[in-house]
Amino acid sequence: MKTMSNVDVFAVTHELNLLLKGAKVDKAYQPLKDTIVLRLHVKDKGRVDLLIQAGVRVHMTSYPLENPKIPPSFPMLLRKHLKGGIIEEVKQHDFDRIIELKVKKDVRYTLLIELFGKGNIILLDEDDKIILPLRREVRSERKILPGETYKHPPGQAINPLKVDMDRLTRLIKESDTDIVRCLALNGLGGLYAEEVLLRAGISKSMPTKKLGNEDIEKIYAAIKETFKPLKNLEFTPNIIPKKDVTPLELEIYKDRDRKYYNTYNEAADEFFTGKIREKIKKEKEKAWEDKTGKYEKRLKIQKETLKNYKRKAKESSTKGDLIYSHYKLIESLLDIISKARKEHPYHEILKRLKKGKKEGIPEARLIESLNKKGELTIRIEDKTIKLDVTKSLAENAEAYYEKAKKAKRKIKGVENAIKKTEEEIRKIMEKKETALKKITLPEKRVKKKLKWFEKFRWFISSQGFLVLAGRDATSNEILVKRHMEPKDIYLHSDIHGAPSVIIKSKGEKIPEKTIEEAAIFAASFSNAWKQGFTHLDVYWVRPDQVTKTPPPGEYVPKGAFVIKGRKNYIRGAPLEIAVGIINGQRIMSGPISALKKHAKDYVIIKPGYTKKEVIAKRILGKIDPNRLFTIEDVIRVLPPGKCDML
Repeated sequence: MKTMSNVDVFAVTHELNLLLKGAKVDKAYQPLKDTIVLRLHVKDKGRVDLLIQAGVRVHMTSYPLENPKIPPSFPMLLRKHLKGGIIEEVKQHDFDRIIELKVKKDVRYTLLIELFGKGNIILLDEDDKIILPLRREVRSERKILPGETYKHPPGQAINPLKVDMDRLTRLIKESDTDIVRCLALNGLGGLYAEEVLLRAGISKSMPTKKLGNEDIEKIYAAIKETFKPLKNLEFTPNIIPKKDVTPLELEIYKDRDRKYYNTYNEAADEFFTGKIREKIKKEKEKAWEDKTGKYEKRLKIQKETLKNYKRKAKESSTKGDLIYSHYKLIESLLDIISKARKEHPYHEILKRLKKGKKEGIPEARLIESLNKKGELTIRIEDKTIKLDVTKSLAENAEAYYEKAKKAKRKIKGVENAIKKTEEEIRKIMEKKETALKKITLPEKRVKKKLKWFEKFRWFISSQGFLVLAGRDATSNEILVKRHMEPKDIYLHSDIHGAPSVIIKSKGEKIPEKTIEEAAIFAASFSNAWKQGFTHLDVYWVRPDQVTKTPPPGEYVPKGAFVIKGRKNYIRGAPLEIAVGIINGQRIMSGPISALKKHAKDYVIIKPGYTKKEVIAKRILGKIDPNRLFTIEDVIRVLPPGKCDML
């Protein structure tokens, strides 16, 4: 599988540093064993996901991966230390396949990403001591363990952006390999070593000992030419389908189809996601194959056992019949041995019987062997039959018939076991078919363009009025100062920790029903929801009653306002919200009566005990059969705190 080269890392870290400097860390997830996703909030862009696959790649992604229901310990530790932190810098270490994410919180942390070898993701404290690595590693030169000071591996010999003619000459002259290996192993990597030699017009298999100063000058010039766009930050991100993704346009791929992108992050996301889709599907198919394989192996053993029992039953029954069909001959043989046993040991009897066999005595011709225990082996009609000479013919025949009966009884048990196993396989195959159809491969998350009002909490009343609420102190300020007009109505819940709510009048008189709906909205999006209230008082006033001027000696914090004059109370507004899709374009949450009017399908929620992520997934399953929206789209419109569905 393609892994990012040091050139790829240079391009991606440059882009990430421009985009993520100042971004806030929200959450960390671990969708795959070697993969971490950091969910970030970037000013003026909103949610951004940074995907880190140890030893393979780092880039922004628009393809969310399915996360495990129970988060592993590593992303939980990242959340503990980094959540709420601000990214100060994203940089490449020494033109190597090492990326450092500098995060400032109460202290400075470094999330260090190694893309060489098996790779690693390591959280360091401000003294570069390891807090926790994704993968523990102990080598003679360094230890990747909690509490150890992190040591970088030895640096690259050639930095193509700072290449020095004297050093390059020395590296080549001291090498005893071919030139492509010399360049590749000293920092250029295989692809760019071949690209440089192609541009220099030198065979990649040329031994370094045969290169003269003129050849080395050509290689030096080719390195300068190849990496000039990189040095000038003039990237040409492109994908060579099913082959590679590079930030530069390479001569080595000039005869191949290419697809160009605006950023290397975007190109890498498209290229690697195609690969990861195949990986996820194969992994899930293999898991089901392992499950069915266990039962198929059991079935094979059971069928083999059944076959053996059937053979044994038939053979034992046949041998019993043969004993009776040769009654006189076998009876006479057993009688001869019985009489001889009174005077001679078995080995002496066997000698005499073998002699009789040569002489053509009928009874003796049946003999194969006779051991010390008195077990006689005879051969009749190409069948080998063992007899106990201490027992009668009837007893020997009955012993074979009993073996046949026992085998037949076991046949029934094995047949029942086979039916059960086949039924298990059938059930598993049905589940497998259903599960494989439901495999959720990464699908591109296309950011929807938000209308101006979607930056706030909002709903459209059953009578068609737009109702807005602040999301935090800043948006409360913006809502009241920029968007409240003289004929609007301002509402606020009678509790600390509630948003400012405005009903936009459209220049018309606002009906009582819309005010009641806005009161339910104001109550539901206040701290009362978190506290598990069922009802809450809400008041409304006119815009000219809302001011930022406090009484003398008092202070009005950001997002709060002073109300002058009489407040109009709506007592006991219920805390319950409906969520649905309106016009097939937007998810709206608001009073039930508003959703009944505007949405075909909706669900009702109340304060409860279920985490937002879980309830959002359930809601999406109910209202969005076409999978047009994401869990994050639902979470965005939910009240603060846990919920339950009615």
